[in-house]
Amino acid sequence: MSAAQQLPSSLRAALTYSLGVFALRRPFIHKILDYEDEFFALLMLALETHSLRTTDASFSESLYGLRRRGVKIKLKKSNLLTDSGDDVHHTGLQKRQKVLSVAFLVVLPYLKSKLQSIYNREREASLQASLWGDSDERFDDDYVSGGNHSFGSRDGSNAEASARARCIKRLRKIVGACYPWLHAGNEGLSFAYQLLYLLDATGFHSLGLHALGIHVCRATGQELMDTSSRISKIRSRERERLRGSPWLKALQGGLLSCAYSVLDYAQTGLIAAVFFFKMMEWWYQSAEERMSAPTVYPPPPPPPPPKVAKEGIPLPPDRTLCPLCLQKRANPSVMAVSGFVFCYTCVFKYASQYKRCPVTLMPATVDQIRRLFHDV
Repeated sequence: MSAAQQLPSSLRAALTYSLGVFALRRPFIHKILDYEDEFFALLMLALETHSLRTTDASFSESLYGLRRRGVKIKLKKSNLLTDSGDDVHHTGLQKRQKVLSVAFLVVLPYLKSKLQSIYNREREASLQASLWGDSDERFDDDYVSGGNHSFGSRDGSNAEASARARCIKRLRKIVGACYPWLHAGNEGLSFAYQLLYLLDATGFHSLGLHALGIHVCRATGQELMDTSSRISKIRSRERERLRGSPWLKALQGGLLSCAYSVLDYAQTGLIAAVFFFKMMEWWYQSAEERMSAPTVYPPPPPPPPPKVAKEGIPLPPDRTLCPLCLQKRANPSVMAVSGFVFCYTCVFKYASQYKRCPVTLMPATVDQIRRLFHDV
């Protein structure tokens, strides 16, 4: 049930991304992306209507082998020695339930998407207004202060436009204020129903199914056979309704066959096309990365160690001793110009007095002394 519920949103995201990639080479596809909500709503309307008509299930539910069944609860009257209970009977979907199911599956998500977009625009506008002030008010002040008298000759038409704009702006503010509460309530109810459904406290997975009185169950083998026979009967009846000359009937029959094939394979074909597109994109992206990746060369060898000066302090045989005090190093510090390690107090005094490295006699200052926190 969770997978079937999340499939439409995942499919929409994949289609939007695919169209966005195609729009890079075909700019006219941007018109589809401009009306993304309407395009996806029409697509889902066709798929959901066909699926509910033929399989008594939504587009995603039929893909997972689920079916919608109407619920009728009959009270059982028992004797005093027996317990009372309820008897739940499943029936086929009525026409009213199918129409309302399409409304819950298509219309409500479309309205929610539009409200979400309005809320996002209102939130961005409020954020910009808090940072830079209201642009509309600043524009009106500048326009009025400019003393343009031509505005007075068009009071009638502009008054209606301004009233309509104020009304739309007020509605957007109401949506921006109320949408977070509506969204939180919807998500809370969805979570509560899913939790109760998981605990077998209710037979309805969502509030919409509860309002429609519909249970979602797994389809049996007999139901699948009945569905296929019902589809064949409906299509044969539609072919018998064709009127006209023989060539016109043949043309109409061919168009119906094409439409039936598109609707039958729309579920698996749409998902397979998106999956194939993502696979091809990953393949070409990885190949492009391999071609554009820089050539890996072996790391260069380390520089040769600095030579000990003849007049410099000789190195002790034990590498853990300080060359200056010939004792175990305390607070080891390295002279950055040469890389030799000394006691911090010893090298600090030497560098302060002589301004050079004790071993190599290279010029150095106390600023080039680096403390080591791990002495080798």
